[in-house]
Amino acid sequence: MKAVKAVIDYLAAGGVRYIFGIPAGSVNAFFDELYDTPQVTPIIAKHEGAAAYMAGAYAKYADSLSVCIGCSGPGSTNLITGAANAMREHLPVLFLTGAVPVRTFGMNASQELDSVPLFRAVTKYSGSVDRAEDLLPEVAKAVGIALSGVPGPVHVQMPIDIQLQQLPSLELPPFPKLQRPVPAFSQIALAAEKLAGGAKGILFVGQGARRAADEVVALAELLDWPIVTTPQAKGLIPDSHPLHYGVFGFAGQERASRVIGDAGRTVLFVIGSSLGETATSNWKPELAGGRFMIQLDIDEAVFHRAYPANMVLAGDAGPTLHALIRELERLGLQRTGYPGAALPAVPLPSSGYNTQNVLLSLQKYLAASSRYTVDIGEFMSYVIHYMKVREADSFDINVHFGAMGTAIGSAIGMKLADASRPVVCITGDGCFFMHGMEVLTAKEYQLPILFIVINNSRLGMVYHGHELQYKRSHPRFRQQPVSISDMAYSMGVPSWRVETLEDISQGMLNDLCIDGPAVLEIAIVDNNTPPMGDRVKFLSSFNK
Repeated sequence: MKAVKAVIDYLAAGGVRYIFGIPAGSVNAFFDELYDTPQVTPIIAKHEGAAAYMAGAYAKYADSLSVCIGCSGPGSTNLITGAANAMREHLPVLFLTGAVPVRTFGMNASQELDSVPLFRAVTKYSGSVDRAEDLLPEVAKAVGIALSGVPGPVHVQMPIDIQLQQLPSLELPPFPKLQRPVPAFSQIALAAEKLAGGAKGILFVGQGARRAADEVVALAELLDWPIVTTPQAKGLIPDSHPLHYGVFGFAGQERASRVIGDAGRTVLFVIGSSLGETATSNWKPELAGGRFMIQLDIDEAVFHRAYPANMVLAGDAGPTLHALIRELERLGLQRTGYPGAALPAVPLPSSGYNTQNVLLSLQKYLAASSRYTVDIGEFMSYVIHYMKVREADSFDINVHFGAMGTAIGSAIGMKLADASRPVVCITGDGCFFMHGMEVLTAKEYQLPILFIVINNSRLGMVYHGHELQYKRSHPRFRQQPVSISDMAYSMGVPSWRVETLEDISQGMLNDLCIDGPAVLEIAIVDNNTPPMGDRVKFLSSFNK
């Protein structure tokens, strides 16, 4: 068999269902073998960068390894941003890239590039092979690294001649499982004693708890402590729960800020947050100042980095909280019974055609179970601040790495990972011009995703940031208006253009996304200052 066939057999045996990427010369051998591997479907994107975002979202919502592939040279470099994003979010993605034949290394072959050092900066592991018999072991090694310890992306470079070389039939190595490390019981017991000591506290929850929302709620009910989430973790806990106090940090909410400012709450239990800039409102000292801080995270590198922790728990949030809850119950704590609250009503928007009212009007008509992927733009702060969390695990907001266009590819990966929930992508015209052609990818795979494009004919977040910081903005931040709904229509994608609040209705939304994607263009220029919190103050402090 060809060496590359063994790699595909190994991935298929491990349950890999999709390969995200774009075929080209140095990876054509890989794609050719997929003809004979029907259980693995290639998802052919329009740009490798978007394919990387798809793979990352698939890893996140399928809770498994994801695979993304690009050719040598430009295909490899196009994947770098998505790899960096996966590294920031601890997503186990295997990035495979082609390479020129080994014998031509250093001879200026077409698309020649040694991508190993490039990926080394943004992955847990990056390697290459120059012998065919080493290809499968190298891929298996990389997969093991991706799924062990702190999950994350890995990279293997595959020279085309190595892929094509014939080998005897190979025994496939065992496929590793995603590990769920848990702290030693002695550490859990110490943390339980502190939490059960009678002090008032706060559960400060980040996206590292995305698989542990039920455990977070159970712990909050045992302790009767409020839950505050980071912007990245918005959507994990429904607003209907009386202990959920909303979002703190970038575009955060006043109720969350008030509970963080309550000096009577002397314990802060940080669950799955690296305590970065957007999560802490620019590292406000009041968050942990004067409090006993316990920090739970799978990544030990985040401990003591921004705030000194009094106690650390190195482990996965789900099983660690489960063990902690059992120990608290053994110590005699009983869970408060909170009546099942109704889904939070989406408030009727006030008069005025602005971003806040548009988003609330849309959410009023969209299914409560909808999952939203949210892109980078001024609308993002309105989403965080105003949109309601009606069901658990309903928002995917990439505040951390913050690459424009991420949400478009992420919507596709999310839908492939979990087809049971409606998927809505909220993006902007600037993001759409970067990765909007992936709407065609959704069309080709018949994925019913609603792409909402806030079209203000400018880089809105940049515009507002400059106006607030410098009291002026360059005219080139604006652009000539383009009808994105007409663009979508020309691609055979159902579309609708909204120009007034009255244009939004249940009937209009029902007509979209029937058997594939749809584009809903919101033509709006909103000069209201977005609720970005202290972001601009922080930027203005750089020269001080």
